Amino acid sequence: MKKIIYNRFAKEWMAELPKVTYDKNIIVIVTPQQTEKAVDYLLSMPILGVDTETRPSFTRRQQFKCSLLQVATHHNSFLFRLNYTGMTPAILRLLEDKTVPKVGLSWHDDIMALKRLRSFEPGYFIDLQDHMKEIGIQDLSLQKLYANLFNERISKTERLSNWERDVLSEKQKQYAAIDAWACIQLYEELMRLKETGDYEMHTLEMELEIEEDFRIYEELATQKGKGR
Repeated sequence: MKKIIYNRFAKEWMAELPKVTYDKNIIVIVTPQQTEKAVDYLLSMPILGVDTETRPSFTRRQQFKCSLLQVATHHNSFLFRLNYTGMTPAILRLLEDKTVPKVGLSWHDDIMALKRLRSFEPGYFIDLQDHMKEIGIQDLSLQKLYANLFNERISKTERLSNWERDVLSEKQKQYAAIDAWACIQLYEELMRLKETGDYEMHTLEMELEIEEDFRIYEELATQKGKGR
């Protein structure tokens, strides 16, 4: 049976989905010296997922700088605490690298945030949103994309937490790692679907149509146990 995906994914459907868990390695980088070995390792990988986090501001006049760069492989996630390491030569080498594809979501915004720390020439980056549009998906947030393609829910409860705290909590580390790692999963699944045509797109234009199509969604939810 072909995978059912939607051009739009109703937020209400999220409650029915199991939460994504991350059981891979998480390595927190806090010194400039650590960035060298980490980048050497990352640039030996075939593909990377990337994301950033910034401490949220709750007043109009206050704006914080990007404080975390997440870079994931299939099996590891590195969390570069930029508020401690700064933009080291190794991190710049990673960001300017033109050989290893680095997949992000709405990555232009992340690049602008990183450039406020130090100017650099962006290397080989792939923006998921551009490629998802090619098959007709219109809801392009990470949470909705992952739910749409994998029938699992990425928790966003840590999004507005303090990313400059002295020690990141386990929940923060999980959240940050998943956001970068999920970009690889989404990109590779998208490439598989495009190559095989093994999907059925359901076009939903209105909330009424979403409700009427819920029966099909229930069928979609049963696919999780049958593998990806």
